[in-house]
Amino acid sequence: MEIIMEYIDLRNEDGSLTGEVKERSLIHRDGDLHGTSHVWLIRYQEDMHSAEVLLQKRSKNKDSFPGSYDISSAGHIPAGVDFIDSALRELEEELGIKAKAEDLHYGFTHIGYHEEEFYGKLFKNHEYSKVYLYECNLSPEEMRLQDEEVESVLWIDYRECLEHIRKDDLKHCIFKDEFERLALEIETYFAGTGRPLWKKELTETWAEDAQNELEDWIEEQGIYIRQ
Repeated sequence: MEIIMEYIDLRNEDGSLTGEVKERSLIHRDGDLHGTSHVWLIRYQEDMHSAEVLLQKRSKNKDSFPGSYDISSAGHIPAGVDFIDSALRELEEELGIKAKAEDLHYGFTHIGYHEEEFYGKLFKNHEYSKVYLYECNLSPEEMRLQDEEVESVLWIDYRECLEHIRKDDLKHCIFKDEFERLALEIETYFAGTGRPLWKKELTETWAEDAQNELEDWIEEQGIYIRQ
């Protein structure tokens, strides 16, 4: 079996290139800062006045975070490649989505660090990421998933997802502070398109919210009848 070596540019804290190029496995061995592109697929939910994000479930064969929920589409920036080109390539390779540069909405930059042991080896992930939003209404069945990378995908309300991440009751490898910022970016994005999202805080799920609203309504009607 042919082993393909992946070479990546190392970066400074401001995202600029150091001029050094290193092989991917060595970067994660040493914890070097490197570039990644993060594309979050979002779609508007008119009936809920909310929005959903797409989570990618990583393949069980991945060398890091196997079987964990992750960003919709993400990847390392190969040496000599820019962020936007890498983002578009990953979208097509992982999800089968052909997008154009103008389809991606730049959100913000994020720097994250995490280390964890996989298969007996310490994996250090230190990444400088450019985060993009991509509005998309495709169903999972309409996407063409890359088998060796992606096990499945899941649309989920962005507030519900944030609650799961805060409570750490979902197996994932998403940076909490990135998703916190992402939630604000999603609200700003849809407000800018004339589709503001409701600001109501989520408790557990939208179903629970609806149940609470129904109980409040019944209580109000009971008070009215007794009067």
